[in-house]
Amino acid sequence: MRKEDLENFKKQLEKEKKNIIEQLNSFARKEPGRENWSAKFPEFDGSSAREEEVDEVEEYTTLLSLEISLERKLKEINSALERIEKGIFGICEKCKREIEIERLKANPAERYCKNCGK
Repeated sequence: MRKEDLENFKKQLEKEKKNIIEQLNSFARKEPGRENWSAKFPEFDGSSAREEEVDEVEEYTTLLSLEISLERKLKEINSALERIEKGIFGICEKCKREIEIERLKANPAERYCKNCGK
């Protein structure tokens, strides 16, 4: 892989990582010393109508699902950045062949080539 392509993928991954962290910070809190996030649960003050409490629980469920999805994507990005540092980025984890550049352009965190990713 060309050095220029590698640098572009690294920049793209770092930008995506920053965006995901910003999204997570908007509705979740990071557990100290870990790469783990927890969606914030609405605080009930006891004066809310039952319907509002139901809406808050529904919103929390949605945020929890989003938090899990974003956290998974963040782990994939961190793994790709580690592979860049180790000099093994763009190499299929299964067959050890080079991952197609088009596949990496679509998803820079991709771990498998086209054949192994099926």
